[in-house]
Amino acid sequence: MQPELKLRLEQLLRNGPQRIHLIGVCGSGMSGLARLLLAQGHQLSGSDLVPASEASAYVPEGIRYFEGHAASNVVDAALVVFSSAIAAENPERKAAAERNILSVRRAECLVILADAKSAYVVAGSHGKTTTSSMLTHVLRQADQNPSHYIGAQVPLLGANAAWTEGKPFVVEADESDGTLALFAPQASLILNIEEEHLDFYHDIEEIVQVFATLCERTRGPIIYCVDDKNAMLLCSHCEQAVGYGVSELAAYRALDVRLENFSSRFSVLRRGQLLGEVALNIPGAQNVSNALGVIALATELGIGWNQMVSALAEFRGASRRFEVKYRSADYMVVDDYAHHPTEIKATLAAAKNSGWKRVLALFQPHRYSRTKAFLGEFAGAFQDASEVFITEIYAASEAAMAGVTGEAVAESIRASTHPKVHYEPTLGRLRAAVNLVLEPGDLVITLGAGDIHRVAQHLAQGLTWYAELKTLLKADSILKRDEPLHKHTTMRVGGPAQLWFEPVDEDDLKLGLRFAHDRAIPVTFIGRGSNLLVRDGGILGLCVHLGRPYFSRIEVEGDLVTVGAGARLKQIVAEGRKHGLGGFEFMEGIPGNMGGALRMNAGAMQGSTMEVVESIRSVDLLGHIHEIKKADLEIHYRNVPHFQSHIAVSAVLKGTPSSKEEINEKLKAYSNKRWTSQPAAPSAGCTFKNPGTVPAGKLIDELGLKNLSVGPARVSEVHGNFIVNDGGATADDVLQLIALIQGRARESRQIDLHTEVIVLGEEN
Repeated sequence: MQPELKLRLEQLLRNGPQRIHLIGVCGSGMSGLARLLLAQGHQLSGSDLVPASEASAYVPEGIRYFEGHAASNVVDAALVVFSSAIAAENPERKAAAERNILSVRRAECLVILADAKSAYVVAGSHGKTTTSSMLTHVLRQADQNPSHYIGAQVPLLGANAAWTEGKPFVVEADESDGTLALFAPQASLILNIEEEHLDFYHDIEEIVQVFATLCERTRGPIIYCVDDKNAMLLCSHCEQAVGYGVSELAAYRALDVRLENFSSRFSVLRRGQLLGEVALNIPGAQNVSNALGVIALATELGIGWNQMVSALAEFRGASRRFEVKYRSADYMVVDDYAHHPTEIKATLAAAKNSGWKRVLALFQPHRYSRTKAFLGEFAGAFQDASEVFITEIYAASEAAMAGVTGEAVAESIRASTHPKVHYEPTLGRLRAAVNLVLEPGDLVITLGAGDIHRVAQHLAQGLTWYAELKTLLKADSILKRDEPLHKHTTMRVGGPAQLWFEPVDEDDLKLGLRFAHDRAIPVTFIGRGSNLLVRDGGILGLCVHLGRPYFSRIEVEGDLVTVGAGARLKQIVAEGRKHGLGGFEFMEGIPGNMGGALRMNAGAMQGSTMEVVESIRSVDLLGHIHEIKKADLEIHYRNVPHFQSHIAVSAVLKGTPSSKEEINEKLKAYSNKRWTSQPAAPSAGCTFKNPGTVPAGKLIDELGLKNLSVGPARVSEVHGNFIVNDGGATADDVLQLIALIQGRARESRQIDLHTEVIVLGEEN
């Protein structure tokens, strides 16, 4: 940092409250800086791309938040702070430059704050967050009242950053952009030095030079790991350097290391003197090393042994650092930030040592530049995983590179002779693939610096809900995790249902709905899936299917037929015919059940469901039962609004006394018409509502779109308003085809086609 810039920044930050704007405030590093500045009384605003409705999960209270980046956001700021990921073309950076507003990088601002304290910098390619958290907790327990700045949320510490009255300040310092060299700390703890961030650095020599500058600027002890080659070469000749590790060259040595199930024990030898034994409740040899570094620095600072041992035994880790998301007797789900081959190898070694039957590793590569640089090293990093699942690269704003893909990573691991490697390009498909192979005794671990943690959260959530609800239900109720919905839709497409629930009776139905309501679990009712398109990401929450015999009963009394919501329409027609009741013949060709027909007011052959309904019995999402006469229902074409918030349990239908011959004659006529006008291939029925001016099928035919296809999804040659699955189609194929048809209708006829088929679920 230029001396003039540093002086100007110091004067601004130390001359009373200032109006400061932070670009990218939702990032973990920037939100931590925000906490430090707020604690000193500054008035803060911040901007990011996170929707305002979600920003509170990232942004500390007291910050004025702007969704998106705009020049107007910085108009009255005295200082603008940005991370190295924010380009110079950012409108807020440009506006600050035009107005001569002081603008600095996040680390430059942090350096000024560190200079006001006794800063203890934790640096290295891996392990910084865990080690910084450990050191802060040790100093707290020793009544040092430290401030801290850490690159993740730490439950034990309350937040990722805090500014206190105490003199110590623990700083997790980032080496990715060279700003590590700006610090002049009281002490430095150097964990390791490896080739990383090669999108910024040219080679390892440039990286080592940044660490060398930190060592030169450190005023007190330099604690370094002698087991790391580059740290050893750099630090061993520094006058104030103190080494730690398992090597005999270390001043602080770990002896008798015992890696246990998600914990470890080791003894510490200091310059030949045995200090005692340490117990850690976080797993892995890498954390033994991290803890030993903390012990070395804390001891050099005068912290007592018993205080350190007690604090380390209490430590439980930082967010996304071997973070246990779910654990039961049968399954365990862990999320970890590891994205470098060295980190992955260490994390999987800890997972393998945990005592579970199998380790399923789910990895999302981070950045194209990093993936390209370490493609060969990834090959050997997964040997401790029983099965490996690779998804596509998390770009982190980088442009794609030819040949650098998640699939290339998977091929590299396969080439290392690993027996079970899978490539799934999206998180939705990854979730589904893992659930297909998941079995009791499995530990699932998600790895990566991107958004793969969402998969761990999804798996943990589903396992938790499943275990809790299963214990409440009767034995004959069916509850499944991640049930493939292509098995439950007539088009045979769709991702998984997070929970699939078939209650045995009304009591279990009400119980399941109350369970979902109390936990804010979304609920979706699925009939026979005849008018439904489920996206490839599946449906989150509880999918309820009234398919058990209780909900499929049909009872006839006079000309009234009481029908359960799960009864198939074809069965209703057959039962009516058996008792000499007509009026239901139009239902014979609708491949659905009563519940879906009521919700959609389904129809065919000039007949519709609500025309034959006398009353309905429904349940709301709180599990309350309602009896409603048809006269009290609002009814529209293909829509009954009541069923937007209620679910049909049963209905009373009114038939028309008819002879079997009359009924048979109608059924034969309807059947002939259907088989000559509707395709036999899997479909969701009519895709579009008739726009009014012309039937949708006729319009599509006139536009010449029959047989138009996207992958195996095709417009039927029999009827233009049917999209069929020729085998293996995805929901995305169907949705693309729908969009093509809508676009052509709009361009050629100025007609907006709206889907009759219901589209549900998550993007893949």
